[in-house]
Amino acid sequence: MEFCVQHKDLHTRARAGKIVTAHGTIETPVFMPVGTAGSVKALHFKDLKNEVRSKIILGNTYHLFLRPGTDVLASAKGLHRFIGWEGPILTDSGGYQIFSLAETRKISAEGVTFRSHIDGSKYSFTPENVIDIQRIIGGDIIMAFDECPSWPCEKKYARQSLQLTHDWLKRCISRFESTKPHYGFPQSLFPVIQGSTFADLRKQSAKFVSSLGLDGNAIGGLSVGEPPDQMYEMTELVCSLLPDDRPRYLMGVGTPANILESIALGVDMFDCVIPTRNGRNGMLFTSKGIINIRNEKWKNDFTAIDEDDITFVDTQHSKAYLRHLFVSGEILGAMIASLHNLGFYTWLMNEARKQISAGTFSEWKVKMVKNLEQRL
Repeated sequence: MEFCVQHKDLHTRARAGKIVTAHGTIETPVFMPVGTAGSVKALHFKDLKNEVRSKIILGNTYHLFLRPGTDVLASAKGLHRFIGWEGPILTDSGGYQIFSLAETRKISAEGVTFRSHIDGSKYSFTPENVIDIQRIIGGDIIMAFDECPSWPCEKKYARQSLQLTHDWLKRCISRFESTKPHYGFPQSLFPVIQGSTFADLRKQSAKFVSSLGLDGNAIGGLSVGEPPDQMYEMTELVCSLLPDDRPRYLMGVGTPANILESIALGVDMFDCVIPTRNGRNGMLFTSKGIINIRNEKWKNDFTAIDEDDITFVDTQHSKAYLRHLFVSGEILGAMIASLHNLGFYTWLMNEARKQISAGTFSEWKVKMVKNLEQRL
């Protein structure tokens, strides 16, 4: 994997760059649609490619391990071929999903034992087999296994959790270096910085991870319930310590406003379920503000869903029609809203990139964030 910074904003840490992988080039800042189980919910890959214009998607190790399973993925020769996606893929380690299974998992120095949310069957994830699983899945970028502490947590626990994450990271690297990709193209391993909202722990983790010189670096354990100002504070601290010549990935963040603020702090890569999950519930993101399409006010509004015309659905359908689909429980409503939202997220990343390159990002960001948080 190659990465270079092409432009930097003069007034913030925002930068525009380029990541080159075996399956294609990714311009940053970039938002990665979440394809949890090998699909981005409510979207066909044709629309994801041609309308959303996504350059990279995310797959989830935990869910893909359970279904369809590594035997199927190995027989298919990896996730790219299994789902028919030709672009880059990033796979997370499953650490966050296991974090969310607090009632059915047990953490030890060796790894994590957990019960499937599907049928209750028992499994174990270790740093070694998580790397093995991601080798079989075949993502271009794979994530180290980490523990994501809940928020709030005691500092003692956060410190112990951080040490565990660092110990697991060393084992991930050892396994990664002693194995080879399965399908003839290189994979890159990203470590995860943890430390909850404790500045000294975040600093310790960022310095340790930076010293390893891996292809990129991820910031985990944020957007788990902490106030936004604490999320931004930790992100700013970590980005100030990470090397400039590696991409920075803020995991699981977030709203359009969250993303713009984090770009200003130096982040390059993002993923989140918000655009599709909120879309399925009738929330639309636009450059002028947020629309709850279920509201009565849109019942007789025959104007375009979004006059910015980012994807074909924006001007092909009216707000009134989309509201009708939602209140009628029609699947098409979720499909249209999800396509619109992901298209908007991609547009926002591309626009941020243009503004960084033009030297106007800082003032544009302030105006855009104000618009993005309005309720229409």
